Amino acid sequence: MGRLENRVAVVTGGGRGIGRAIALELAREGAKVVVSARTRSQLDTVVEEIKEIGSIGLAVEADALNRLESKKPVIEAVSHFGQIDILVNNVGGGVPGDQNPYTHDDDTFEANLALNLTSAYWTTREALPHMKENNFGRILTIGSGYAKRSGGALAYTSAKHGLIGFTKALAGQVAADGITVNCLCPGWTNTALVDWEAMGRARGTDATEAHAWRSAENLQNRVLEPEELGPMAALLAAPESAGITGQVISVDGGYKV
Repeated sequence: MGRLENRVAVVTGGGRGIGRAIALELAREGAKVVVSARTRSQLDTVVEEIKEIGSIGLAVEADALNRLESKKPVIEAVSHFGQIDILVNNVGGGVPGDQNPYTHDDDTFEANLALNLTSAYWTTREALPHMKENNFGRILTIGSGYAKRSGGALAYTSAKHGLIGFTKALAGQVAADGITVNCLCPGWTNTALVDWEAMGRARGTDATEAHAWRSAENLQNRVLEPEELGPMAALLAAPESAGITGQVISVDGGYKV
């Protein structure tokens, strides 16, 4: 029996990359897992992988940039399973547009904030009353190496810093109800969101050099795999992590220590 047996988890942005890896790790620990994203085919694949593990998965198509749709995964979890115990606010990334600080497009800035920060609020807001009723909840926000320092695009970095403030403020306000809130920060990780070729072109080089450049930014001189985030996420989701809240925890190979 896994340590998440009889628990229900929601993982947003769960169709690929870090979200998929976390969803599968939670399933290995016995949780029923609801995964959401915009791409149905990716979600269906993850649900099949969850079934192969021996757990139960549910796919929910949802656009995190839409306030009502961002709440759908939680609504569906409660409708199908009667509860939500774990919420992983993993959805994030970049909304394309002019992000030069001198000419920045206003709509692009706001859309990036919504995707990386506000959507986490919307989904969490839907989950909190259910967690309070059961006197148990584990909320994870997924930050970034840029959640604690500069380096990324203006809106993205602002939003990821905001996630830390969101995590700490919420942790203090829900602690008495058996709910913990933590921020898990990856560094450079091999996911589809990282375009090594484009990064290389921007520096006048190629994908191989770009990969080596980013690898050198952490103590282990490597880019991590999404699966390396899963065990820490499972620990923070487990009942025995009750004493861990309001924390920013990195799984990044020692990024810019």
